[in-house]
Amino acid sequence: MSDLIDDPNMNPKEVSEPLRRAIGERYLTYALSTIMHRALPDARDGLKPVHRRILYAMRELRLASNGGFRKSAKISGDVMGNYHPHGDAAIYDAMARLAQDFNVRYPLVDGQGNFGNIDGDNPAASRYTEARMTAAAEALLDGLNEDAVDFRENYDGTLSEPVVLPAAFPNLLANGSSGIAVGMATNIPPHNIEELIGACLHLIKVPDARDETLLNYVPGPDFPTGGVIVEPRDSIAQAYRTGRGAFRLRCKWEVEDLGRGTWQVVVTEIPYQVQKSKLIEKIAELIQTKKIPILADVRDESADDIRLILEPRSKNVDPHVLMNMMFRSSDLEIRFSLNMNVLIDGVTPKVCSLKDVLRAFLDHRREVLQRRSKHRLDKIDHRLEVLEGLIIAFLNLDRVIDIIRYDDAPKEALMAENWGLKRTRSMSEADYISPLPATGEGELTDVQAEAILNMRLRSLRRLEEIELNRERDALLEEREGLLGLLDSEDLQWGRISEELKETRKQFGRGYPGGARRSQFAEAGVVEEVPLEAMIDREPITVVCSQMGWIRAMTGHIDLTRELKFKDGDGPRFIFHAETTDRLLVFASNGRFYTMQASNLPGGRGMGEPLRLMVDLPNESEIIDLFIHKPGQKLLVASTEGNGFMVTEDEVLAQTRTGKQVLNVKDDVKAEIVRPIIGDHVAIVSKNGKLLVFPVAELPEMTRGKGVRLQKYNMARGRQGTLELDGGLSDITTFDWETGLSWEMGGGKTRHEPDLSDWLGKRAGAGKKAPYGFPRSYKFK
Repeated sequence: MSDLIDDPNMNPKEVSEPLRRAIGERYLTYALSTIMHRALPDARDGLKPVHRRILYAMRELRLASNGGFRKSAKISGDVMGNYHPHGDAAIYDAMARLAQDFNVRYPLVDGQGNFGNIDGDNPAASRYTEARMTAAAEALLDGLNEDAVDFRENYDGTLSEPVVLPAAFPNLLANGSSGIAVGMATNIPPHNIEELIGACLHLIKVPDARDETLLNYVPGPDFPTGGVIVEPRDSIAQAYRTGRGAFRLRCKWEVEDLGRGTWQVVVTEIPYQVQKSKLIEKIAELIQTKKIPILADVRDESADDIRLILEPRSKNVDPHVLMNMMFRSSDLEIRFSLNMNVLIDGVTPKVCSLKDVLRAFLDHRREVLQRRSKHRLDKIDHRLEVLEGLIIAFLNLDRVIDIIRYDDAPKEALMAENWGLKRTRSMSEADYISPLPATGEGELTDVQAEAILNMRLRSLRRLEEIELNRERDALLEEREGLLGLLDSEDLQWGRISEELKETRKQFGRGYPGGARRSQFAEAGVVEEVPLEAMIDREPITVVCSQMGWIRAMTGHIDLTRELKFKDGDGPRFIFHAETTDRLLVFASNGRFYTMQASNLPGGRGMGEPLRLMVDLPNESEIIDLFIHKPGQKLLVASTEGNGFMVTEDEVLAQTRTGKQVLNVKDDVKAEIVRPIIGDHVAIVSKNGKLLVFPVAELPEMTRGKGVRLQKYNMARGRQGTLELDGGLSDITTFDWETGLSWEMGGGKTRHEPDLSDWLGKRAGAGKKAPYGFPRSYKFK
């Protein structure tokens, strides 16, 4: 690299540097620009540059809160052309958000036209809407003409803009803010101005107040859409103390009596930043997928206010159980994250506590007060200088008139004249004592001489002189008060307290929408309610055909009754159940699928394909369908004679894809599932070998290939390939003392009380089945 720099042929205007340093410096510049000038708000006025420029441009256009409206296109155009060299669409979006009363607690823009709604609809184009400032925006700008803050040049140096606004109230917390910068982000909820000012006044009285004490004034956020905050107080205190945390926010709801024991839930306030249309879509999806079976319907009856209707499936449903399920499954309850990452001094990003942010605002207000006082003091000194010259002119009126009439250079003559020796008693017969002009004893300054020359003839009346003396005395008294204010810290904080109280009176409870909207409540302990408790218990008959079409007949019908099926189809599973039951489906892929009996299609038609109700692959076959019994143990086995014992509670699936229990691969498939109702296992192979062994030799597992239940030999097939000689045919369990029974066909049953000859160890080959055992090698 040094060789390149020392190269005499290199252009001196070109600078060579390592790529790592070049990229690092440029990325750091970009990151700092994003943090300071785009994403993070200033702790003093709570605004990002784009919002500050919008308000300042509206002030320059004189769009006062009691004045007329201007087209939004004009406002965004002026902001873009004068102060914010970015896209007008981004500027208009930022301005539109300041006008949305469902997004901003105290709107800073008064919009006329379509500025969007809580459903999530976008504002109309800027050429169709109009806007002006609100009283809250004017309070943020109050003092700009009095040198309250610093100004800087705009992006092209032709104009100037404020670095920060004076901010009469803590707007950062009042309206909140959110943004994503490079490597950091911020998210601050809105609060109530009256509560914030109460905390500020307490912080003025007790500068080292504890963070927990401030919670007596600011108990939590105050969202523009209302809602109920259910976050514990300790958690809120921790969030405000550290600047990071979260708030649980729920909708506000009530039960509306419809008569005759029926009712419905009416939601009147939804959580902050939740779009109503998407919320309704989500709830409708929950109803369609029957994830909340006790909810029958949702309706939107909103007009100017929110009114969402949740209709229960039965009047016997507990409203609190229904709403607790809605809180867990929908955006009727959200967690709003707090990340108080702000520019504490306009430059340095810092995660601040509630106390830090309020202290930054109060320090800013003190600086604003000092600057405004000094500015006013300069104005008073200038006016007193002018008044001094005017009073001298009145005391020496004849000489002044003579100089103006006959002197070729009246201004220089007035300034050269020694007026100190010619002062007489005023026309009001009051003694006149005044400090001498700044140029010397008895001489007028340039400012005083100019004021005398610009004085109108009608001002030469006696009353005008009296008014000048009265104005001078009032200004001297005000000047003395300002000097005392600038010299006393206590007087400054007293004045700030008075200003804050006036702001609280303006934007407090008497202000439209100034009262607290978000309420507080205990979340309570949400108990897990079993699904069975939410469904009306009714008898049904489950029917599943050979082709896998399933339905539920109302009531317990005769199981031998003839039912209708599709052409070429017939019955396979039919049993009595109840709507509160859960059904287990075991498939040849070794997976268990779970279905709710209440979700089965009605029995008037042919039903629906079971494969569509669960994600059962086309290549997998249904092995068994039965009612789930908690605590019941099952024996699962594959075609190659491997298996194990599993509890039914372990095979319940939470999703449509089911739960893998018996691992199978290649040509091996799951073959049988049987409930364990005895102390011994009887297994028979396809070549007629029977083996009996104790259930105790079965391992209990939740998933796996299992262990060898019966041994099968390999034999050479017709094409010379090795094939399994036998394979699992059937398996069952029984009590040893009772013996084993099997169906022989023709309605006859055979009972074998003693199976000692076939008793052996698990994984044995077994012996030829007893005489009279069915040729199908099935126990039933």
